[in-house]
Amino acid sequence: MEQRPRSDGRRTVNGKLRHRAMQRKQEREHVMQPEAVEAPYYLAGFWLRLWAFLLDLVTVYAINGLLLTPLWRLAGGGDITITFFSGQTVLTALLFFLYFAIMTKVTGQTIGKMVFGLRVVSVNGLPLTWGQILFREGVGRLLHHIFFFLQILYVTVAFTARKQGLHDMVADTFVIQEKEPEQMIYQPVQ
Repeated sequence: MEQRPRSDGRRTVNGKLRHRAMQRKQEREHVMQPEAVEAPYYLAGFWLRLWAFLLDLVTVYAINGLLLTPLWRLAGGGDITITFFSGQTVLTALLFFLYFAIMTKVTGQTIGKMVFGLRVVSVNGLPLTWGQILFREGVGRLLHHIFFFLQILYVTVAFTARKQGLHDMVADTFVIQEKEPEQMIYQPVQ
């Protein structure tokens, strides 16, 4: 069998593997193209993101208190339970997920992010996909909220180079400021 050396020192054994390796290399190069990313991004730090999140929590709980709870009581759903969660708790969690998912997908911002001038963007500069939204708002936040001790991982935003939380890393996203601050400039890799 013919073996050709690869650029990373490993060998590609056959044409099919060589084709896959070339595809991966082209995808990586496409992601890192400066044209795909608008430069420069001004990254949002921990404190701005925290305040935006707290405002979003106020928004979600206001919607819950003004619409969901009265409708739940009006419908007489007080005794419904799903495993050990009440039906209203499940609806509140669903509202929480849908608020963040739909607002982030449609506008790239939640109400809290709009107020503080923040926006969620994809690492590759392309529009956010539903897959990224599902991983960011679903899987990433689910990990934070199911395992209470993992909420401390929100602090990773303060210490990573791209100011990413665990949910951002899972979804290949980061949060930028729409205005130009004097700090935290991120230049795309060339």
